[in-house]
Amino acid sequence: MSSKNRPASAVTADSSATERLSQVARHISGSQDESTSPSSTGRRTRRSKGSRDTGPPADYSDVLSNLQKLNTMAHTPDLSNRGYVRQKREGKLWVRERLEQLVDKDSFKEIGSASGRVEWKQTGRRDEEPVSFTPTNNLQGFGMLGGRKVIITADDYSIRAGHADGAISDKTIYSEKLAVSLNLPIIKLTDGSSGGGSVSTIKTQGWSYVPGVPGFIEAVKGINMGIPNLAAVLGPAIGIGAARAVISHFSVMAGDIGSLFNAGPRVVEGATFEEGLTLRELGGPGIHCLNGTIDNLAANEAECFEQIRRVLSYLPNCGQSKLPPVIPAIDPIARVSEELRTIIPRRKERMYDARAIVVTVFDAGSWFEIGALWGRTAIVGLARLGGRPVGVISLNCEVNAGALDAGGSQKITRHLKLCDVMNLPIVQFIDVPGYAIGTVAEKQATMRWGVELGKAYISTTIPIFSVLTRRVFGVAGGIMVACRDPMMRVAWPSGEWGSLPLDGGIEVGHRWELKQAEAEGKKKELYTQLDDEYRRLMNPIRTANAFGVEEIIDPAHTRRVAGEWAMHIYDEVLPQRLLDRAAGRIHPSFA
Repeated sequence: MSSKNRPASAVTADSSATERLSQVARHISGSQDESTSPSSTGRRTRRSKGSRDTGPPADYSDVLSNLQKLNTMAHTPDLSNRGYVRQKREGKLWVRERLEQLVDKDSFKEIGSASGRVEWKQTGRRDEEPVSFTPTNNLQGFGMLGGRKVIITADDYSIRAGHADGAISDKTIYSEKLAVSLNLPIIKLTDGSSGGGSVSTIKTQGWSYVPGVPGFIEAVKGINMGIPNLAAVLGPAIGIGAARAVISHFSVMAGDIGSLFNAGPRVVEGATFEEGLTLRELGGPGIHCLNGTIDNLAANEAECFEQIRRVLSYLPNCGQSKLPPVIPAIDPIARVSEELRTIIPRRKERMYDARAIVVTVFDAGSWFEIGALWGRTAIVGLARLGGRPVGVISLNCEVNAGALDAGGSQKITRHLKLCDVMNLPIVQFIDVPGYAIGTVAEKQATMRWGVELGKAYISTTIPIFSVLTRRVFGVAGGIMVACRDPMMRVAWPSGEWGSLPLDGGIEVGHRWELKQAEAEGKKKELYTQLDDEYRRLMNPIRTANAFGVEEIIDPAHTRRVAGEWAMHIYDEVLPQRLLDRAAGRIHPSFA
C-alpha cells in the first residue's frame, strides 16, 4: 500500500516514531542540541545548546576532582607549618610516614579522608574548589599487617597537638566502633591527646561542656570480646590519649620520643609546684615502663611497629569467635633438650636463668616477653609449641629469690586475663617460695595484689599446664598450681614443696625444741638432724607415691609433654570453648 492510500493516523504514528528514534540517537551521541522542527502536532521548539548554561558533568568529575585536590593536600606536608616543623625537630615521623612503615606496602585505605577544615573558593554560580585543607588530627583506616586486615587509628600531633579543637569527635571514636562491628584488630598510634580536651574548645564552641570519655565504652566492649587492641606511644600521650594506650591489651613506648601523663608539665607546675619538669621526667619510659603502666619499651618507632606486628601474630581477630592462628612448625615437637637436666642447681640456695628454660622448651625463636622491666619477680609472654600460640608464665628466682611481690602479682594477673580473652592456653613454670615478706612487701600491699592474683587464677577458665621445676610453697604456690580441677601438671626431679620452705620453717615448727637445745649448746646439731630428716622425707618420689603429684618427668622431655598437651587443647578443648563463649556459659574479661 502506498503512503497516499494509508490512513492519516498511520502516517502520523510513523512520523512520531521516527522523531523519537532521532532523539534517542542524539542523546546517545552526546549531543546537547535537542531542538526539533515545527510539526503539524504543534510541539514546542526546544532550546539550542547556546541558549542555556552548560550543566554539571554527567560523570561527577567536578566532585571527584575536588576530592582528589583534598587528598593531594592531605598527603603533602606543609614544610613551613610550625606543627610539622616541631614534629621533625623532635625526631618524630609524620603521621603518614608512620603508616607507611607500619602496614604492608600500599595496603592502607583511609576512612574519612576528606574530613577536616576546608577553605573554599567559588568558581561559578554553583561551583567551588578547595584552596586550603587542614585534615582532622586523627587519621584512620584499614591496612594489612603481615597479611592480616586491621583497623588503624593514628594521632597527628602536628595539628593542634591532637587536641579536640583539631578533631571531629565522631571520627575519633568511629574506629573503636568499627573494630567491634567487624571483629578486626585495632592498632592505636598515640601522639598527643587523641581528641582530648583543650580550653580553646570553650572559645570555639561558645560554651563549656561536661567532660566524657569518648570511645571508652566501645573500647572496653572490644577488649573483653578479645578483639586485639594494641597501642604504641610515639610522643607525649596526654589525658584520654594516655588512657586509650593504657587500656589496650598490649602497649609499647618509643624510648627516644615517648612519654605519658595525666597532664603536661605546665599544668603540673600550677597544681603541685613541681617546676621545670621535662616530658621524660614527668612520664617518660624510665617511669612508665618500670611501673607497669606501659608493657614494653622499644628503642624507637620502627621497633614499636615490629613489636606490634609480633604480638598480633599470636592473637586471633576476635577471641569470642576465633582461635589463635596456628602456623606450620619447623622445630620438632619431640626435640630432646638434655641441657634442662642440669639447669636447676642441686644446691637449693643457688639461682638459675629461668628464661633459658622458656627459650629451650618452646619453638625456636618464638618467645616474646611482655613487661620485662616491671614486676620482675615474674616472667610472662607469648610463644609457640608446635606452631600453636600459648601464653607463658614463669617465676624469676634471680629477683627476690622468686618470691612474688605486688608487681609480679599484678603482671601475672594481667597476663592471665589476656590469655583468657584470647583463647591462649597457658604453660607455666613454677618455682615460688611464696609471697614476698618484710616491711617493703607489706607497704606495697603484697597480700592485696596476691589475693587479686588468686581471684584471677580462679575466675579465668583458659586451660593451664604447670611444670613444677623446683619450689612450690605457701599460698602463692597453692594458687598457681591448684587453680584447675583436674590439675594438668608434671614435676621435675628437682621439685620440692610444702606449706613453708625449710629455711625458717624448721625454726617455726620446732621453736621449743631448738630453744631447749640451745640452752644445752646443741642447737646446731639438732637443727642439722631435723634438716636432714625433712629433706629425706621431701623426696619428690614420696609425693608421687601418694599421688600428691601426678607425674615426675625427665626435664629433657618437657617440650614433648607440653607440646602434646597443647595439641590436644587446640584440637579438642578450644573448639568447645568457642561454643561455650557463644552460648554465654563463660564470660572472659580483660577490663
